[in-house]
Amino acid sequence: MDFRTIFEQVPEQFDKWRPRYCDELFTDLIAYANLDSNSEVLEVGPGTGQATEPILKTGCSYKAIELGESFSEIMINKFNSYKNFNIVNADFETYPFKSEQFDLVYSAAAFQWVPERIGYPKAYDILKSGGAFAMFMVRPDRRPGGGYTDEPLYSQIQEVYAKYFHPDTEYKCNLDYDARDKYGFVNLERLEYLKTREYNADDYVSLIGTHSDHITLKEPNKTYFYEGIRKVILDSGNKITLYDKITMYLAKKP
Repeated sequence: MDFRTIFEQVPEQFDKWRPRYCDELFTDLIAYANLDSNSEVLEVGPGTGQATEPILKTGCSYKAIELGESFSEIMINKFNSYKNFNIVNADFETYPFKSEQFDLVYSAAAFQWVPERIGYPKAYDILKSGGAFAMFMVRPDRRPGGGYTDEPLYSQIQEVYAKYFHPDTEYKCNLDYDARDKYGFVNLERLEYLKTREYNADDYVSLIGTHSDHITLKEPNKTYFYEGIRKVILDSGNKITLYDKITMYLAKKP
């Protein structure tokens, strides 16, 4: 199964519910990469643009490469009014970029789909000397303790997963985010940001319905699973809190 295109089944739901990134992250990224109107930027796998507009607003020459046809159409509808916006509907792994073309190559939660042996060398090759490489993602946490969601709700959610969550193919991230130096990158940094989200039962079900392995669930378990998740949240006051840790990995090409 090609998880890279699985989201094409739920493009509008993906666009509405996938989490956004905090302003502080973009401030740090723009400063790290020294972005301005003279910069050439590539975003790999923008999805529907959760991490696009703050970069566009720098006035840089922005290019995105997106494998999903529906996602590419949503991106065009959202951002085509920006004169510095460009997108190609193609595969990053095989697209013929020029060497030393970009001042920044970045990816929000999409570089994990690119095999490490292909992704890191290609990002290195298409960056100019001194160019920046950035990857970031949101990791939500439902665990109890330390201010996290209450333990009974978490335990009940886990019971629903154990009973009904049996996808044909489970997603496993094989990308080593800390291996960038093995491919020639220098000045490695790792920054973290905290953010809180709250959902009611229906909205939370819509959110998790955009996760790759959740999309692949088959009936009747799919219906039982989502009904079970909805019920335990409703029974707990119709609220679930996620405490996000947003991690950004930065590096430069010497």
